[in-house]
Amino acid sequence: MPATPTIIGALLGLGTQMYSNALRKLPYMRHPWEHVLGMGLGAVFVNQLVSWDEKLKKDLDKMLERAKQANEQRYFVVSS
Repeated sequence: MPATPTIIGALLGLGTQMYSNALRKLPYMRHPWEHVLGMGLGAVFVNQLVSWDEKLKKDLDKMLERAKQANEQRYFVVSS
């Protein structure tokens, strides 16, 4: 799997933590371990989102193929 979703997730987690500290008017890097935790959770979240999207596309392709076959059987039945 490419590193792009991991990097995006890590930046999302870091940005969320820094934004939270900014809203509360605290120093940006008040507790560095919170930033590391946020980066880890963001990376996991985005990677799971990407894998869920891939699974969803496969399931949709299967459903569309089944619907196509059902329609062909219904309307294009050749009488023997």
